[in-house]
Amino acid sequence: MQLNQQGFTLLETLIAMALSSIVLLGAGRLFPALQQAVLQQYHKESLQESIWQLAFSLGKQLQRAGYCHGSCQGDGLVLRKEGGCVLLQWDSNSNGRWEPASHAETELAGYRLNGSNLEFMRGATSCEGSGWEKVSDPAIMSIQKFSVARQARHLMPPLLIIELEAAFKKGQNPVSVRHAVVGYNL
Repeated sequence: MQLNQQGFTLLETLIAMALSSIVLLGAGRLFPALQQAVLQQYHKESLQESIWQLAFSLGKQLQRAGYCHGSCQGDGLVLRKEGGCVLLQWDSNSNGRWEPASHAETELAGYRLNGSNLEFMRGATSCEGSGWEKVSDPAIMSIQKFSVARQARHLMPPLLIIELEAAFKKGQNPVSVRHAVVGYNL
């Protein structure tokens, strides 16, 4: 019994190897560029998520500003430095008064942009001075813009509009967010 077997010739094998090599070299050049693009997108999404977390956290504090379960004296929200510094107070223990800065459980707080960092201070009575804590991580991001604007509305509580813009320290394109909350107690 005779089997008639036929395989690839040497020339066909060499041509197939040459074409495969060209395809693999093309893919090899494309892969690092694709990997770099994916990494940049990941960094941008990570930065945007961090900025939104800051905006939501600040928004929650702004919504509480001015709350008083009694008769409190003063303003619940003060915007300084064109909205680049926010001083707020609210009656967190519902005792009918705002605890002053000298009190152990003060109900005053402040947020400010200092250089390229967003800072917070419990008991803040002005936008100056020391003792402020960094809210943003300076090793990761640089806050380029921070502002809070108060928008009055007819027969309704005001809107408080938070604007944040940040970039990675490496100087990539900045990411900006705009978040609006209602100042129910103002």
